[in-house]
Amino acid sequence: MITMTNNVSFFIHGGGMGGGLAGSLEGLLEFLESLFGKSPPEMFATLMPGIAAMDNIHPLFVHFPIAFFFAFFIFELLGTCLKKAQWRYLASWLLYLGTIAAVFTVLAGLFAAESVEHSEDVHDIMERHEHIGIAVLSLALVLSAWRMKRWGSPSSTGTNPVFITLAGVLCLLISIGADLGGLMVYGYGVSVKKPADSGNSVESTNVESPAVSGSHAENGLEHHNHSGHSHDHGGHHH
Repeated sequence: MITMTNNVSFFIHGGGMGGGLAGSLEGLLEFLESLFGKSPPEMFATLMPGIAAMDNIHPLFVHFPIAFFFAFFIFELLGTCLKKAQWRYLASWLLYLGTIAAVFTVLAGLFAAESVEHSEDVHDIMERHEHIGIAVLSLALVLSAWRMKRWGSPSSTGTNPVFITLAGVLCLLISIGADLGGLMVYGYGVSVKKPADSGNSVESTNVESPAVSGSHAENGLEHHNHSGHSHDHGGHHH
């Protein structure tokens, strides 16, 4: 049985069941109870800590056009090869949704490029990423206008190799742009906040581990032994 007091507190009567469904429900109610004492920004940061920690919202949109455009290409290709008009109809809506998502993604990316700190090396990568994103949006708009213009006509269910080829180019451009975006984040740490104690890791790089120190000591011992052997050999010669 669950009761709620005037202080918006939740209790589960018959406690003692720390696991299973009762434990999960109790944890959920405790979490909800903690939200009531927070301000709206604090509530949002608690519910969406990842979004609250982001410097820009560009990463929130990038996955949608990727998913929509690849699904569009697959259904368009299969619908054309198997002569399935309904599959091509679905492909059309996936193309339209992907184009809408690409508009927001490109706009968010343009704003992010002006606010994200980056080095000169990353700037060239970011420029290429930006140009490819604009090319993807432009090509998506062309394909969407083409499909809208020809939709409903008898030729809309026929095979059009040019349209299929452009759809494949669209997916290729998306892949290249996504690769550059991943390079900036995972290769150069763009928009990635470093831990507060990251300075300790820098200092630790100058400190040799025991294994490395021991290896150096062994090498020095071997060098000393070889030197001693040469001296003994010289003494024996005399």
